[in-house]
Amino acid sequence: MTHIVPGNVAPGFSLKSLDGKEFSLNAALERGPVVLSFFKVSCPVCKFTFPFLERLFKTYGGDGVTFLGVSQDNVAASRDFAHDFGITFPVLIDTGYPASNAYGLTTVPTFFLVNQDAMVQVASVGFGKAEIESIANALADRRNITRAPVFRSDESIPAHKPG
Repeated sequence: MTHIVPGNVAPGFSLKSLDGKEFSLNAALERGPVVLSFFKVSCPVCKFTFPFLERLFKTYGGDGVTFLGVSQDNVAASRDFAHDFGITFPVLIDTGYPASNAYGLTTVPTFFLVNQDAMVQVASVGFGKAEIESIANALADRRNITRAPVFRSDESIPAHKPG
């Protein structure tokens, strides 16, 4: 579980991406809200969750919204994970787990929607269908557009999968 829940301030951090570029949560928040997703490459629920996060990114990324994956693994393994699961948003490497520890993580995947004021609006430990839909709703509302479906009618998606 994490001690960071909706209504809490998201701890700031700075980590390097797969290509060595430095990413700061505070700098990203200056541009708009951030969808922050922690994972481990060996986690089966992470493998299930991240393609849905990529769908969100393809629909709502850009336009002042930042998506960040935060890997608890090394660069090579994280790059393979991103490639294998079609992840195109930046993946950061949490070497020594400073960000994971700041968020009190004991389970992955854990993902958050962090508002521009650094307040957590949505938090999910494990896969949460309702939480992904809440993020989609918030990002659609922010852009004043109709929300696009995240889950297809031909998919059988559980409400929750623990990490």
